[in-house]
Amino acid sequence: MLLSTNDKQFGFWAMRRSGMPNISIANQLGISRQAVSRALLIMDEKIETALRKMANANQIAIEKINIEQGILLGRSIPFQTATIIFISGKHGVQVWYEHEGNCGTCQRYTECIELIWDYADELNIKIKRSADPTKMAEELFTKVKASV
Repeated sequence: MLLSTNDKQFGFWAMRRSGMPNISIANQLGISRQAVSRALLIMDEKIETALRKMANANQIAIEKINIEQGILLGRSIPFQTATIIFISGKHGVQVWYEHEGNCGTCQRYTECIELIWDYADELNIKIKRSADPTKMAEELFTKVKASV
């Protein structure tokens, strides 16, 4: 199941994730609070389904899920490492395995830094700039885990 981050329901969900109350979402968009509530219930189901399916596909044992934040914490069964699955408005559903990366030689170096900065920005989490995406990810996901 693909999770569309371009539909209205996802937009409502992203607004709520940023801390906006349902009534404020409704007022901003000129719709009823009930319409927002219904859309969020539907989106919560889609978020949970996407997180659980991604965990299943990647053989991740689920430890905690926070639907409102779009975060699943677990443990990779084959890799025996902590894992986080998260929903990003810009990058979709992502799986991150806790590891010590050799970022300097990785072809995805720039992509990882962009993903980490974008996700931190979506969650309004401040992290320190570093040339090492692994350190930035460690700081970000430590803060994310504290919120779950």
